[in-house]
Amino acid sequence: MNTESDILSMKYNPSKMCQDVSEIINDIRARVGSDFHIVFVWGNFNVVHPGHLRLLNFAAECGDFLVVGVTNDGQPGTLVPAKLRLEGIRAISIVDYSFLLQVPPESFIANLKPDIVVKGKEHEQRSNPEQPIVESYGGKLLFSSGEVRFSSLDLLQQELRQTNLSTIRKPTDYVLRHGIDVAKLAVFVRRLTTLRVLVIGDLIVDEYITCDPLGMSQEDPTIVVTPITQDLFVGGAGIVAAHARGLGADVKLFSIVGNDQTAMFAQEKLSHHGVQAHLIVDGSRPTTLKQRYRAHGKTLLRVSHLRQHGISSELIGGLLEQIAPAIDQADLVIFSDFNYGCLPQDLVDEVIVFCARRDVMMVADSQASSQTGDISRFHGMRLITPTEHEARLAVRDPGAGLTVMADALHRKSHAGHVFITLGVEGLLIHAPTCISNGLVTDQLPALNTAPRDVSGAGDSLLTCASMALAVGANVWESAYLGSIAAACQVGRVGNLPLSAAEIMQELLQ
Repeated sequence: MNTESDILSMKYNPSKMCQDVSEIINDIRARVGSDFHIVFVWGNFNVVHPGHLRLLNFAAECGDFLVVGVTNDGQPGTLVPAKLRLEGIRAISIVDYSFLLQVPPESFIANLKPDIVVKGKEHEQRSNPEQPIVESYGGKLLFSSGEVRFSSLDLLQQELRQTNLSTIRKPTDYVLRHGIDVAKLAVFVRRLTTLRVLVIGDLIVDEYITCDPLGMSQEDPTIVVTPITQDLFVGGAGIVAAHARGLGADVKLFSIVGNDQTAMFAQEKLSHHGVQAHLIVDGSRPTTLKQRYRAHGKTLLRVSHLRQHGISSELIGGLLEQIAPAIDQADLVIFSDFNYGCLPQDLVDEVIVFCARRDVMMVADSQASSQTGDISRFHGMRLITPTEHEARLAVRDPGAGLTVMADALHRKSHAGHVFITLGVEGLLIHAPTCISNGLVTDQLPALNTAPRDVSGAGDSLLTCASMALAVGANVWESAYLGSIAAACQVGRVGNLPLSAAEIMQELLQ
């Protein structure tokens, strides 16, 4: 099937309601490659319902480019005006091309010669005038009403791309404690567009494979699923960069990739997001790909395709050659470390020296969930944002209280501020260099009471909070804005860039 960018580029122009057959066919042929298999479906589509979705999803699975003809007004069974029926079909993401069918369908099929024509199962035992035409040029006429599992596909796409803001609850006590003015926060959000941000770290591509659970194997105690959809997102340092760009900054990303299709997808997607991506190829590793198999809104299994060895001295030199001049123009440098080898200590130390000489603000996150890391190796950051587990690894103290641990990490890393993320318990803010009302440490509860996917919370928190610090917000204001960003991000499934409009919408509600 086509990638998301392919589909977007091939969508039919909705401003054209009526075209003659030759114009439509020329338009379709101009949009598809010679090796594409075209699938054609036609119907009245008075009100698009789950039965239509099942049929259309079946048709989309049969080829590469789905064409849908909507019958003209006056045909038997048409109840809703053609314009409205056509708009309903165009709202379905899997339809690549739709148009108003003003000639008999068999006439259109004879001219287009689609590889496959799909009709509902109820037509199989009836007379079908399309049959001899399709057979005459070697095409196939298939009969199916689709499967029940396909009727929810558009709902799955909504889960992946829509944010549920109704589950976000903002704490009034924290706002009162620190004298936070929402109007002032809105000013900071608007200032984010003035920033020039550099992101350095491990690029990851996340693949979400949505499955239909079929049950338990009869041979052994194994869960059996069948994949329904696959969605790719840029993750790791890539989504940090995309978040920063979505919030309005001018952004450059520096990372390492393999020589593979995953890297090509990442480069294309980052360009689409407006990120200037400088990706150096390392032939000794693949581009990190993390697959998540999901069913009924839950992750069943994660599979990671990666290498964790440090990059060579030659690649370090190549990165530094590109990073050094970029730092001269930067307001903020973000280290996004997943401990997959892109940020060896020699590279980190050199970048820290460059930034210190030019008084460029630095922040860092170093993840250590399924791998080993040490956030304290990033010395002199304005902000670090470890989880509790990562903080305890850094200070080697599994039993200390949170405040004691945060202070120990502050002293070891020489960080300005330490945010320790606590999952459902929210965020611990340790700010010994910015005392407000006598407070050095405070806590923000998790703002989203019903998260859909928590995997992107830390990246969005780091990006928004550090950018807020860079435009003049204090640590408490920055933590609040970062927490709102995280709440927005976990309200949807998959890594999609934040936008300043999302933050403003939630902030001003």
